[in-house]
Amino acid sequence: MILIDSRDKRPIYEQVVDKLSDLMLVGVLSEGDKLPSVRSLAMELSINPNTIQKAYIELEHQGYVYSVKGIGSFVSNMDTIKTNKKRVLFNELEVLIEKAKKIVAKKEFCEKVEEFYLRHEVKEGA
Repeated sequence: MILIDSRDKRPIYEQVVDKLSDLMLVGVLSEGDKLPSVRSLAMELSINPNTIQKAYIELEHQGYVYSVKGIGSFVSNMDTIKTNKKRVLFNELEVLIEKAKKIVAKKEFCEKVEEFYLRHEVKEGA
């Protein structure tokens, strides 16, 4: 279900958050689905349960999941998940644009965005 990349510079809990939120977006985990217990996911990934707990807390903070005391964590409303993921994506885009403005013209930047977007549409459609 989740693979941790040891070469990734991000903390493991952030990788877990990203992987689980991606699984939610593509429909592997649906609204109302129960996430694996902290202990079982920690054992599956061979990482400390505190790391999984931290990831679950972050997922809840970001609105991806909700917790039921003594029962577990469950996938939240998909509209909320998509809205949150778009917000993060647009924040990253804004940072990228600020960097690009220093060395790339707006027209060239937009052309590259279109080119990359089309390239990925072709890959997904193949």
